Amino acid sequence: MIVTLTMNPSVDRTAGVAGSLERGGVNRLADITDVAGGKGINVARVIKEAAPKYARPEVLAVAPSSHSDPFAAMLGGAQIPHELVQVDDPVRVNLTVTEPDGTTTKLNAPGAEISDSARTLLVDTVVGAAKQSASSWAVLCGSLPRGCPPDFYLDALTALHDAGVSVALDTSDAPLEALGAAMRAGSRKGRFLPDLIKPNGLELGQLLGIDGSALESGAEAGEFAPVADAARKLVDTGVGAALVTLGGAGALLATADGVWSAGPPDIEVRSTVGAGDSSLAGYLLAAHLDLDPLERLRWAVAHGSVAASLPGTGLPHALDMDQAPHIDVTSH
Repeated sequence: MIVTLTMNPSVDRTAGVAGSLERGGVNRLADITDVAGGKGINVARVIKEAAPKYARPEVLAVAPSSHSDPFAAMLGGAQIPHELVQVDDPVRVNLTVTEPDGTTTKLNAPGAEISDSARTLLVDTVVGAAKQSASSWAVLCGSLPRGCPPDFYLDALTALHDAGVSVALDTSDAPLEALGAAMRAGSRKGRFLPDLIKPNGLELGQLLGIDGSALESGAEAGEFAPVADAARKLVDTGVGAALVTLGGAGALLATADGVWSAGPPDIEVRSTVGAGDSSLAGYLLAAHLDLDPLERLRWAVAHGSVAASLPGTGLPHALDMDQAPHIDVTSH
């Protein structure tokens, strides 16, 4: 089973403009859609909709929300298996504006405030569900809501590891910086270190206290060595694997066995919404099938590329990797 925890879920409203977005002007929308969103929700959706030929794992999405919230109805309508922990405030609405050339502008609301008891119950729910299967992954995703301490994920990682569960982490900003500070301090004896972390280039910089923009621009120019060195540092510190997504440059994977990069297939980028989440889902699907690291990287890049080629909030559905474009992998 793969259990995702989305601490700051959202109703993702995606609006497509017919031409280039004109700041300060009048922009006419070509289309608008609302879906249940948040990084963990997206990961769960992709895994649920994986091709049946791959013996896809069971999946459960855990999130804070009232059962009467529109977010809950959208989850049910999408037939995503889920368990909600009751909170009083409504789920936030995030707005994403996409342009015909694939340029994506995001306007994210801060989210509801969650009580200490609700936060504890959310972690307990994930632990209880993940312990049902010996091959479980728990996936901790996204930003933290108002009032949630930056080291929340560190405590959740420790609780899940104490329960014998493998954990993937995908976050940014304050919680990622809290993880980096704890790694440098070495004060928690490694139980808080994720088995898989999925930063982009900027987030990798946040984690290590280096210039993430330079990492991204270097990768776009074909220079992967700085990203490879940074990802190796994470593995040397005790992180199980680092999957670094790099937009149009593809992705890089570092494990104890090596470091590899893979460029994306030739696609027309229509929207980057959910591309990183889809990459993470592709990796987890390959891990569930016990594929080697190179194949996990290929699955990640293929799923992320499909998401980027779809309009709006489109995510990969029943992707057949036997029919997917070939993806070259380079060792570093």
